[in-house]
Amino acid sequence: MKTIISRSLLMFIMVGTVISLMLSKQKIFFFALLPDWHRRITMPFHTIKLPYFLLIGLMVSSTILIPLFSQEMNDLKTILLFGILFAIINATLEEVIWRGIMLSSLKRNVSTFYAVVITSIGFGLLHISIGIPVIISLLFSFGGLFYAIVVLKTNSIYPTIAFHIVINLGMVFNGWII
Repeated sequence: MKTIISRSLLMFIMVGTVISLMLSKQKIFFFALLPDWHRRITMPFHTIKLPYFLLIGLMVSSTILIPLFSQEMNDLKTILLFGILFAIINATLEEVIWRGIMLSSLKRNVSTFYAVVITSIGFGLLHISIGIPVIISLLFSFGGLFYAIVVLKTNSIYPTIAFHIVINLGMVFNGWII
């Protein structure tokens, strides 16, 4: 319960950032549009249809769930409930903060490259607050980089929330988050 409450406190970061943007009279864009399912994603050497791109991303994210079956059955119900609550709260708030508010605001004021780098590193370092070591938190910045690219390619935050929920479920089920 302590972990869920601590992650819910991300609301303060989100509200503070929104108030700051409103006081500076900046428009807030959350990437809250649904993806255009007919769009093609352009990669350096090829293009791919958006549904295939998202399916591949979801399959790769789901690999973290593989060791799930090592859990004992009597703990499974508690772990499942905690995992679902944690994953939904944490993923939604982190994505709204880092990709919804921060990335869109920075992108408007600085280069896209700089906005992606800053939000990715910030996202990674935020994980120190839940007890993840600094080096691993910095590695989480690569997850932030992937999420930023997905948001920019799809112009939507919803796919990253789904990917993030799957990753968080895997982290809970594998004992990384308690």
